[in-house]
Amino acid sequence: MPEPLTITTPGDRQIVVTRSFDAPRDLVFLCYSRPELLRRWYGMPDWTTHVCEIDFRVGGKWRLGQRAPDGYELVSQGIYTAIVAPERIEQTETYDDNWTGGETTNSIVFTETDGVTTAVTTVTYASPEARAAAAASPMATGMEIGFKRLDTLLAAEQHH
Repeated sequence: MPEPLTITTPGDRQIVVTRSFDAPRDLVFLCYSRPELLRRWYGMPDWTTHVCEIDFRVGGKWRLGQRAPDGYELVSQGIYTAIVAPERIEQTETYDDNWTGGETTNSIVFTETDGVTTAVTTVTYASPEARAAAAASPMATGMEIGFKRLDTLLAAEQHH
């Protein structure tokens, strides 16, 4: 059974999020890289994903937007800087409301052991202050809610 999300904070500008999934690496990678799959698990379940644009290639742009029931919108975008399928995705990320204090760089590394895939996401912030603000935010709770939705999607996709 996959372990719940764990977070570490190496250095003063990074947050590392580790989460395992009971699914093969190829499928987990697809769920991160294909808009039709990403929109089925990304974000909060009662929010609407109203933007999900992915040009999945090095140099390609991506943009994700969610709208809360109260109308609040959380929109992020970036550029893919490295893709090694199904091992690694690297990208930049900024938010329209700049809650992360500038651009972050994100690296997601996927490894598989005995049918369980572990995704290690390293987020590097522009400053120690930005990292501290992110660490104090409900980011981890929101990510785990999305990851539980991904667990459900992965189970369904494996039983097709």
